[in-house]
Amino acid sequence: MADCWHHAVSSARKYGGEPKEYYHLHMWFDESKHHVCDHRHRMLRHHAQGIEEFVKTFGPTLKLSTGKEIPVRFIGEQHVREDLGRIPSLADWVRAIRPEAWMGRVPKLEINL
Repeated sequence: MADCWHHAVSSARKYGGEPKEYYHLHMWFDESKHHVCDHRHRMLRHHAQGIEEFVKTFGPTLKLSTGKEIPVRFIGEQHVREDLGRIPSLADWVRAIRPEAWMGRVPKLEINL
């Protein structure tokens, strides 16, 4: 899926309610597009730990206008699966990063006593 609105429409079809009730949740996953404008933005939240943070941010359930409550975790898992086909771990993303010299360089600290 390319857009948060499409994710929201998918959530409404799957769980009931209106797409606008889900839109803000799907926006959370894709806020990182503001910093990285291609699929690599997903490494920041599209993983199991990201879903944990999602639940901490929005609480355990979403109460729809119909009165029905949906586990927020289900919505997060749906978003990640629709984008990636599975829920990777953060370690899966990290293993895909090619280490570069600047990542491990520690500058010498000058301590003046």
